[in-house]
Amino acid sequence: MSASILLPVLLLVASITAFGLAGYGFGRLGAHGVRGWGRPVVLRSLAALCGAAAAAVYTWGLLCVALTVLDAEDGGAGSAPVRPCAGADAQAWGAAAVDYRVEYLPVRFVCETGDGRSHATDDVPGYVTPAALGAGLTAAVLAVSAGWVSQARARAV
Repeated sequence: MSASILLPVLLLVASITAFGLAGYGFGRLGAHGVRGWGRPVVLRSLAALCGAAAAAVYTWGLLCVALTVLDAEDGGAGSAPVRPCAGADAQAWGAAAVDYRVEYLPVRFVCETGDGRSHATDDVPGYVTPAALGAGLTAAVLAVSAGWVSQARARAV
């Protein structure tokens, strides 16, 4: 699937996921409060909020790539070589860049040269992948912890 189709779909799905998880997390925290930190509902709420943070940061990275793709696809005078590839390192890469590709894990815009070499541009901030990964792993740990606390309470009854 090409970047022109997949990128907007991923942006939409990631945005809806971020807002949905944030709404669930804040809604459950508002309904139950944070007084019982060991309660599974609080752990699930925090897991949802961490998942929302991961989706939001990933969405930010996708938006940066989408804007770069728009710049690369903009034709006309000065569009060869691919404009995002002719940045600060234009002497080494810009003149040789013939095409580009979008990578989704990690999110980045990659310039390709005619001789098979490639390099990623710095259009996506460097914190996007580590922040999304960290928030996603934290969400997973909190969700598993909520399940473990629920099981422990059920067995104790």
